Amino acid sequence: MQPRDRDDPLVRPVRTEEVRKRLSKVDKHVGPSGAPRRRYRTIWISDVHLGTRGCNDRLLIDFLDHVDSDKLYLVGDIIDGWRLKKRFYWPERHNAIVRRVMKRAKRGTEVIYVPGNHDQMFRQFAGTSFGGVQIRRRAVHVTADGRRLLVLHGDEFDAVVMAHRWLAFLGDAAYTFLLKMNVVVNAVRRRFDLPYWSLSKHAKHKVKDAVAFISRFEETVAHAAAVQQVDGVVCGHIHTAETREFGGITYYNDGDWVESCTALVEHDDGRMEILHWADEIAARIQEPGLKAAA
Repeated sequence: MQPRDRDDPLVRPVRTEEVRKRLSKVDKHVGPSGAPRRRYRTIWISDVHLGTRGCNDRLLIDFLDHVDSDKLYLVGDIIDGWRLKKRFYWPERHNAIVRRVMKRAKRGTEVIYVPGNHDQMFRQFAGTSFGGVQIRRRAVHVTADGRRLLVLHGDEFDAVVMAHRWLAFLGDAAYTFLLKMNVVVNAVRRRFDLPYWSLSKHAKHKVKDAVAFISRFEETVAHAAAVQQVDGVVCGHIHTAETREFGGITYYNDGDWVESCTALVEHDDGRMEILHWADEIAARIQEPGLKAAA
């Protein structure tokens, strides 16, 4: 009897990565990296900017493959219509993200989409549902401990976007350049097995005007929530994950997936937490037998 060729799939050595992927398909409690999947009551993500090179699609796919929730809020700028109008860019990984979201809706996760200014073309469909995804102009979320949180994107409080739209596009062009540099910097860092680091986030926090704008934005949003007589507010828009208190109003910003790669989550007891996914992956690398993001 002739020995089988090593290229034969029956005898070819199975790589650890393949074992992890096969295991994750069989055991829904395990992610592709081999790490346990986490379950939360609610997840908020925003500012993904699908359709741009700045989108950290690999990290977001890894996030979606390692977390589950009863409810998922998409808090605006999920798709970047501004960039797509200028130049079409849509790699397969962006399709993979859309598929993962739609699959969650199909399997029973309540998915609520609150469009932002970059995907404002979907605001005209507010009040409707597509493929199980509910589209809303804004929403009110009730936490497990009974708090009422206003959920909106936040661009309505950005004076630059509201009053001088041409300035918003000008600023967006400079910001897009920083995001392109961010892609280059992190491509080099991956070659040297270095963790993700955001150049654009670093630059933004070094500019005093940007820091002052973020502070004013947070105060304005919190004030609007107080007028609505809710206990807190969840937004995105400024790409700065944060939790702050303003006179009895809790301000939450879930961050973004072009700079900080963060999500806001609610635990079963109503406790809120910001997940910094790049840090989660960096910590995972230190664990023997676990795999980083692709």
